Amino acid sequence: MIYAIPVRGRFETNCYFYVDDGTKRCFLIDPGAEGRRLLDVARDNGWMIERILLTHGHFDHMGGIPEIRRSHDILVYAFENADLYLLDPVKNLSRYCGPDITIPDVQYFHDGDEIRFAESSGLGLKVLHTPGHTEDSVVFYSESEKAAFVGDTIFKGSIGSTAYPGGNARDLKESIERRISSLPDDTALLSGHSDPTTVQAEKRHLSYCG
Repeated sequence: MIYAIPVRGRFETNCYFYVDDGTKRCFLIDPGAEGRRLLDVARDNGWMIERILLTHGHFDHMGGIPEIRRSHDILVYAFENADLYLLDPVKNLSRYCGPDITIPDVQYFHDGDEIRFAESSGLGLKVLHTPGHTEDSVVFYSESEKAAFVGDTIFKGSIGSTAYPGGNARDLKESIERRISSLPDDTALLSGHSDPTTVQAEKRHLSYCG
């Protein structure tokens, strides 16, 4: 199951728990703020956070990690080039919005990887590299849940910004056309800053990328 938990730091960001209901293990996706609260949500539901997964390295998607790490040793996973952002407060934008945030010592995944639970009935997420908003942006696709965690690559009725370090409009257009619009039309798109939408509903917005 998928559970959305909006968290608020400088901005409100949608954080997600991807839960294997059979084992109560879960992945925590984009803990942008309120790390203690997210740990409390997991505890209250009896979930064990197996990994933290990042769709990209902007501070509003990973700003809750330092608080989580103060009490829990949970591995953080990000795309192979994510250190460009996670170790640089200028590129991850925290320098402009509050105290500097850096996230060292992460594990890496790669385009096409399948991220699975240690103990499950086969649930997992496929990594799709979707550069454009940032160089390290990815989508996590769950075929079983008919859902994709899209970070800031696409939103309901709009697309991600290319105005920040590493942003590239051509790459974003290609990412959306090649990786997102090729998913089944009924796939739910779960973004960082909008209500859910679907692939079918958002295909008409592709022209905005160019």
